[in-house]
Amino acid sequence: MSEPSLAVEMKQVTRVYPGEVNALAGIDLTVAYGESVAIIGPSGCGKSTLLHLLAAIDVPTSGSVTMAGRDLAEVRDLSSYRRSEVGLVFQFHNLLPQLSAMSNVEIPMFGTHMSARQRTDRARELLAEVDLSGCEHRLPTELSGGERQRVAIARALANDPKILLADEPTGSLDSTSTRRFLDLLDRLGSGGMTIVMVTHAPDVAAHADRIIEMGDGKIIDRNHGTDNEHADLSRSAPR
Repeated sequence: MSEPSLAVEMKQVTRVYPGEVNALAGIDLTVAYGESVAIIGPSGCGKSTLLHLLAAIDVPTSGSVTMAGRDLAEVRDLSSYRRSEVGLVFQFHNLLPQLSAMSNVEIPMFGTHMSARQRTDRARELLAEVDLSGCEHRLPTELSGGERQRVAIARALANDPKILLADEPTGSLDSTSTRRFLDLLDRLGSGGMTIVMVTHAPDVAAHADRIIEMGDGKIIDRNHGTDNEHADLSRSAPR
């Protein structure tokens, strides 16, 4: 069986909340493997709702969401999906304050077949990848905001996910930390990581291959940057 050609495929997705609040109104979206996409738009336009559906944190009212070739409506173990298929990074790092940086990175690896030694080695490797060697045993309170966010990225990459989902990842960072974070995202993108990122910041969105603008629960412009049809043809599924 051949690998799916798309990392993300949403077809006529709606999300209606109680009180007839239409957060999403018929979203069609595809993202190719290895592509980085930034989703922009005003607050309340549905950006975070869209990302939460991709992460299987929420479910659509109608339509289908397919991630890495899997229709999420047919996935029985969503915790396993979130642990293995996607990495999640949010505006606030959500690190456990009582655990060291290394222990925070190890959390997603519990429940896998990795041994304690393998988890430790993998966490150390990832912290080095995000330029945090020497910070393995520091608590979150002993790290700067930018360092905490980089620990969160390391944690998101713990199980080598196919897709990285980021919701306002630089919203709580200063300019220096934002630049370091974007350098890291650029490295991940260059390495073939598929990235879907929600942001309000134009300079952050500019780091993506393609910018998608949303408004009132709909995609109103999807033609900034890389044309998706061309991207779909030029990129292939990960090996």
